[in-house]
Amino acid sequence: MVKAAGAKGAARTSVWLAGKERRGGRGGGQPSGLDRDRITEATVRLLDAEGLARFSMRRLAAELNVTAMSVYWYVDTKDDLLELALDAAYAEFPLPEPDADTDWREQLRGLAAAYRAQLVRHPWLSPLAGRYLNIGPNHLAFSQTVQRVIRRAGLPAHRVTSAISAVFQFVYGYGTIEGQFLSRIADSGLSPDDYYGQAMRSALEHEPAADFLRQSKEIMDARGGATVAEMLDRDFTFALDLLIAGIEAMVARG
Repeated sequence: MVKAAGAKGAARTSVWLAGKERRGGRGGGQPSGLDRDRITEATVRLLDAEGLARFSMRRLAAELNVTAMSVYWYVDTKDDLLELALDAAYAEFPLPEPDADTDWREQLRGLAAAYRAQLVRHPWLSPLAGRYLNIGPNHLAFSQTVQRVIRRAGLPAHRVTSAISAVFQFVYGYGTIEGQFLSRIADSGLSPDDYYGQAMRSALEHEPAADFLRQSKEIMDARGGATVAEMLDRDFTFALDLLIAGIEAMVARG
């Protein structure tokens, strides 16, 4: 049994659990023509525009041009809204049919690339990962698809979750850092390539960093990539290939 949020020693409850699922407002009313879908869409839009730190129920109500109490007819807490927004983000990319003839490796690459893009597109997602039970319909559909794709690789059942962790925790880390990097660039008003150029020139003025960069020049030159986007894509693709090769090796080992 899940205890109420806020109780000492209790696990955080979920907006998807019985008693908190979709409803038409407390007492059955529908003030201001709101519904959960409209509130969730506005929450995602506001988080994208202003970030997690600035998000509040009052700010959301202003975005919807209603009172904060009107929003509370449909959700109990700010955490409910964030959990709804988190699940809504997982509806943004199509899921492959894991039992199709397409190779599992290509399907896994597609899922990993979609998750990376999602983390970059919505930087507020990363701090929320692991904060909720993640039992919303879209997240469950994503998780079930990932599990079915990985199982097609031929790993024994007790290794499936480890393989999923290896791939998607890597993607989480890569997408989180990339999203933060691109957000910082956006704040500077520079293009990614101009920002990178300025950052490298500044680093060369710091002797310990400059020494490291000189030692790394051969590696950096060999990596290639004329733009920041190309460098990021190349590193991500090869790192993901390494993980897939590791899964193949473990399957072959039996």
